[in-house]
Amino acid sequence: MAKPFFRLQKFLRRTQFLLFFLTAAYLMTGSLLLLQRARVALPQGPRAPGPLQTLPVAAVALGVGLLDSRALHDPRVSPELLLGVDMLQSPLTRPRPGPRWLRSRNSELRQLRRRWFHHFMSDSQGPPALGPEAPRPAIHSRGTYVGCFSDDGHERTLKGAVFYDLRKMTVSHCQDACAERSYVYAGLEAGAECYCGNRLPATSVGLEECSHECKGEKGSVCGAVDRLSVYRVDELQPGSRKRRTATYRGCFRLPENMTHAFPSSLIQANVTVETCSGFCSQKEFPLAILRGWECYCAYPTPQFNLRDAMDSSLCGQDPEAQRLAEYCEVYQTPVQDTRCTDRRFLPNKSKVFVALSSFPGAGNTWARHLIEHATGFYTGSYYFDGTLYNKGFKGEKDHWRSRRTICVKTHESGRREIEMFDSAILLIRNPYRSLVAEFNRKCAGHLGYAADRNWKSKEWPDFVNSYASWWSSHVLDWLKYGKRLLVVHYEELRRSLVPTLREMVAFLNVSVSEERLLCVENNKEGSFRRRGRRSHDPEPFTPEMKDLINGYIRTVDKALRDHNWTGLPREYVPR
Repeated sequence: MAKPFFRLQKFLRRTQFLLFFLTAAYLMTGSLLLLQRARVALPQGPRAPGPLQTLPVAAVALGVGLLDSRALHDPRVSPELLLGVDMLQSPLTRPRPGPRWLRSRNSELRQLRRRWFHHFMSDSQGPPALGPEAPRPAIHSRGTYVGCFSDDGHERTLKGAVFYDLRKMTVSHCQDACAERSYVYAGLEAGAECYCGNRLPATSVGLEECSHECKGEKGSVCGAVDRLSVYRVDELQPGSRKRRTATYRGCFRLPENMTHAFPSSLIQANVTVETCSGFCSQKEFPLAILRGWECYCAYPTPQFNLRDAMDSSLCGQDPEAQRLAEYCEVYQTPVQDTRCTDRRFLPNKSKVFVALSSFPGAGNTWARHLIEHATGFYTGSYYFDGTLYNKGFKGEKDHWRSRRTICVKTHESGRREIEMFDSAILLIRNPYRSLVAEFNRKCAGHLGYAADRNWKSKEWPDFVNSYASWWSSHVLDWLKYGKRLLVVHYEELRRSLVPTLREMVAFLNVSVSEERLLCVENNKEGSFRRRGRRSHDPEPFTPEMKDLINGYIRTVDKALRDHNWTGLPREYVPR
């Protein structure tokens, strides 16, 4: 009995010593932190920005030894740089006393160290408030800074391509994206938003109203709330992607009223596709039409909807004969159709809580792109995906129950999750393609393809065994517990986009014009379509996998018919 008691006593003594040691270490750490805070918080009084802050190029050049006394007499050195050097060498800019490690016999080096020290301390205290002089137009961008413009009207100042980047937005990043699409201007807003366009309003606002720093480039101005910092795009940055070119859409019959259908035109000898596309891109038209030596710019309209393509040989005649004929060649320019790019949150909270429900990999993101551009309202999400937000899905950041979005993306199933919604659009896709798309996303992101090793590993069979049953249960649960449903098949949406989208928009109780739907059709691909061919075997399903999936297809097809819906499309039939 004494031996266990002795062990217990010894253990308690050790524990007591350990607790004493941890307590002492904790108190010492706290004391050091308090002393450091007190030291940093010492009032130093207001001081004007030093020459290193006002002239960073000169300061850095002199501090690292890029300039010497001979450079001061070189006529090729700019006056601004020499002015910065003179200020650095002036005896009026003496450093104040500071820590010993900041002191140096070299005054310029001392200034650089002091600047780094105060920058480090200010970062530890939180980001400083940006005054009107803090951010500046980017020095290293290839475009010319045009000015600060208001962007708080009903229509955007720059209506072209748009994307967001909450962490890495830079002026060059935005300029490259706009130059690639043949836009003239790149505008940055609120530090993280990029807009493109070819036209600007006649008047601008004060430069001090654009006071936000770029999220990925400190010191560069990226607009403000409802304010655009606009740069003129001169050329692509080195290493960026090539500028997009016009895409051939086909040969079409001319409309009856060409003046009404083609608002802008250019007639010149030996006009080329590049000339016509550049002319129409500058005027922000998505279509360039060639008829002999005549170039026309247009939007898709009910009178010229590009649905009835003719034989290309009818447009393959010489320019003079083609000019007299009734046919024309149509090309898609790199710019967007801007008639359906404006989007916003609902002005009032929606009374009907609508879900956009689908199995993962069924095209939910693409359907959101179509709905947003058709209705003009953002869609929400049960999840938060920063990648989608950066691509322009601004409702991704909004709380999914805010009711400020036209509908809410969800992959959830189960009675509780379904009954939270008043109605739902149920998007169904062929399970074979859904499983492949979702596996690609899980392995390589929204736009990538899974590697061969992923398909050949045990990961793929396990994925099919678990996800195939989910595809079935997802549809069955929504058919059983959904209060008001609209069933949409992904394949039908791709085949007959405008009629199917019109039905979806009507279900959401939004009225849209035919021109807007044609605009959506013209911009139908969006930013989240995998391009190119996948590298793996196009038939990754084994006979056992097919038997499993085919059984679920039959179950879902029967359930749809039992609920008075048409069955699954013919391509779902077991193969």
